[in-house]
Amino acid sequence: QVQLVESGGGLVQGGGSLRLSCAASGRTFSGNAVGWFRQAPGKEREFVAAMSWSGSSTYYADSVKGRFTISRDNAQTTVYLQMNSLKPEDTAVYRCAARIAPWATTSDVTYDWWGPGTQVTVSS
Repeated sequence: QVQLVESGGGLVQGGGSLRLSCAASGRTFSGNAVGWFRQAPGKEREFVAAMSWSGSSTYYADSVKGRFTISRDNAQTTVYLQMNSLKPEDTAVYRCAARIAPWATTSDVTYDWWGPGTQVTVSS
C-alpha cells in the first residue's frame, strides 16, 4: 500500500502563490504518473494537473492553465504543484494521486493511490 501525504496548503490572499508538495512514504514515484485534483465544498472532485512518469507529458485544467505548474524532483520522491495568481475560486481541498501506469490521465477513477488532501483557501 502506497501512502501519499500532501503539504503546503493554507490561507492566501487573492493574487498570491502557494506550492503544494506530495511525498510517497517508503518509495519513489519512479514509473508512476502523478496528478492533482481538488474538491470545493458542495462540488464534485475535479482534475487540476497531471504529469507522466517521464515528465514529457503534462496536462492542466483550463481553469488553471498558465497559473499552475506540476513538477517532480529529480529523485522522484516529491511531486509539486506551484500555484500562482490564485483566485477565490481556487479554494478547495487539494489531493495528489498516483497511478501504477506511467502515462497520465485526467480521470480520477484511473488513479490508484491518493493522499488525504490539504486545504487551500484564497481570500478576496
